[in-house]
Amino acid sequence: MPFLGQDWRSPGWRWVKTEDGWKRCEPFSPALEDGNNQLNDISHTVIITGDDEKDVYSTEDCEFAAKKRKKDHFRNNTDSQCFYREKWIYVHKESTKERHGYCTLGEAFNRLDFSSAIQDIRRFNYVVKLLQLIAKSQLTSLSGAAQKNYFNILDKIVRKVMEDQYNPRLIKDLLQDLSSTLCILIRGVGKSVLVGNINIWICRLETILLWQQQLKNLQMNKQVNNGLTLSDLPLHMLNNILYRFSDGWDIITLGQVTPTLYMLSEDRQLWKKLCQYHFAEKQFCRHLIPSEKGHIDWKLMYFALQKYYPIKEQYGDTLHFCRHCSILFWKDTGHPCTASDPNTCLMPVSPQHFIDLFKF
Repeated sequence: MPFLGQDWRSPGWRWVKTEDGWKRCEPFSPALEDGNNQLNDISHTVIITGDDEKDVYSTEDCEFAAKKRKKDHFRNNTDSQCFYREKWIYVHKESTKERHGYCTLGEAFNRLDFSSAIQDIRRFNYVVKLLQLIAKSQLTSLSGAAQKNYFNILDKIVRKVMEDQYNPRLIKDLLQDLSSTLCILIRGVGKSVLVGNINIWICRLETILLWQQQLKNLQMNKQVNNGLTLSDLPLHMLNNILYRFSDGWDIITLGQVTPTLYMLSEDRQLWKKLCQYHFAEKQFCRHLIPSEKGHIDWKLMYFALQKYYPIKEQYGDTLHFCRHCSILFWKDTGHPCTASDPNTCLMPVSPQHFIDLFKF
């Protein structure tokens, strides 16, 4: 049955032929299909009321009840992560003849499958950094559904860190920024735009404080292994490992494991290479910090420069944007590009650039 939707290139609604004619299928989650089937089965049955009066409900009434029940169930289901699980989305900033409306940050956050992305170690840091940037400045710009999805994904991240002990420092920074933002928003509730009841936001803030306490008390599991350990590696291999780190705090943390690693982590040449990687020569020439012996203290200079200039970000996998098709997608999944040479259209998208894409 032909149907012309908002986008004339779309296949339209999905229709199913029944005894009473054609019926439109609503795109709800698979978990709600069972409830829908049960309500469809009683579309022609007789429902007995408490006063033993028989009320025969029509098909339209039952369809309305089924739709309302599915919507209520969906709203009350706190485990629902997002409405869509798409590999790519079309980013349009204005209405055209083919497409009505525009794509917002909340819509992109709902439609791209960030819930599954956090299970991939290559995408984990990227998603956490994106959540941190949203917490700092864009939390109130999200819709109610996107805000609910945001905290559901955050809950999954905290659970993963508690189970795997993977990068707890990054999550602590995220929760610290988020709690600071929520404290400001709750105090100025009359001046800010908070979607939902104020009590819901207070409960969310209490949950964040609980997560912070749990991460503070997190104890790393000591692995019992009789095989080769990090301490058994030769010095040149340990030194090469330290030179692969791009974060100064990771170098300091690794240096606390053994005295040998501490000695290697204090190497001036290591911190000099780190400064040269993240900052331009003009930048660290303005903030020279000499040591007591007259040499440049590259370690102190790294943390001093970090306060003034942003450092380079490294991620195992990032979102990419196709400038030809205006499509945002994960690089591994690809997208249906219509350009003659798709590789020339690709542009990696940092977490900050992801937010900037939806600023009007």
